[in-house]
Amino acid sequence: MTPATTRGSGAIALAAYRPDPELFARQLVSLQNQTVRDFVCVISADGEVEDVQALVSEATGADPRFTVTGHPDRVGFYANFERAVRAVPASVEWVALSDQDDVWHADKLERLVPLLQEHTIASGQARVVEFPSGRVIQATTARRNSDALALTAINQFSGAMSVFRREVLDLALPFPRMPTRVEVHDHWIAVCAAMLGPTVVVDDVLQDYVQHAANVLGEVAGNPERLRPASALRTLLAAGQRYEGSRSPLALARALYDMGFGWRAQMTATLSARITPATTTLSTVQRVFGSATRSGYALRYLARGSIHGPSNALMLTSGKALHPWLGRRLPPAR
Repeated sequence: MTPATTRGSGAIALAAYRPDPELFARQLVSLQNQTVRDFVCVISADGEVEDVQALVSEATGADPRFTVTGHPDRVGFYANFERAVRAVPASVEWVALSDQDDVWHADKLERLVPLLQEHTIASGQARVVEFPSGRVIQATTARRNSDALALTAINQFSGAMSVFRREVLDLALPFPRMPTRVEVHDHWIAVCAAMLGPTVVVDDVLQDYVQHAANVLGEVAGNPERLRPASALRTLLAAGQRYEGSRSPLALARALYDMGFGWRAQMTATLSARITPATTTLSTVQRVFGSATRSGYALRYLARGSIHGPSNALMLTSGKALHPWLGRRLPPAR
């Protein structure tokens, strides 16, 4: 297959933490076999750098395109992806994010990178597959196109499925922080991309998204269970215990706020500090998630059916109601 015309050289940023050797090797080989070959792969090891380096060398045959960086201290999933994209060369024109345990189709980059001629970020779909059984859980992740406001509410760009222009990082770095560790790197990058231009999601299935016991984040798109109030309650109880240390009413309120409205308010505040004067797109997002928004407008927007399900609507509207009190916990935007 002849590679398609692309926007020039690129980089794949991969965050690694104690990868399963078999899954990691499969993924590295799938990256190595891309029909688009003009890229470097920057792998950020979250601790145990020598072990990751050994696995990379064994799987790729010391392919010079693959380099491992890292530090002995563990910083977690979000900050490790920040380390990975910080290591991306300034000279590249596009960036793709990669998990350590998926499998890309050989033409994934060939299909997505040319879309960056007219879009700031592009994503395909994935087939969700269980490991080691190989059982297909979902035939497609069913991501869809949305405008910047809807994208801020509900992310449609899983990092492992996305490619974006290098200049998006000029806006995205440094990543914003939250009082508790509920930040999502791919959501933040997608919202930054939407501030800079049009985004696109195509229906092509371009990789396997592998589910296994050690997943940091699981695939829930298209799962009707996520729409059930009982499922939302279980998620909230688990988050209160994990992030706030208890299931007390105050802990649950903080977790609900941070996961829902608080994260979106922090993204909006960070963008407001970096984009001056505010663009029309940012102003629209500020009307819902900005600190000076009119509550009536925000609640009408968040309550309508466009935000993909009643559980999400409940989380966001409840968070908005808590904003006057719990919003004071957010770190200063910069």
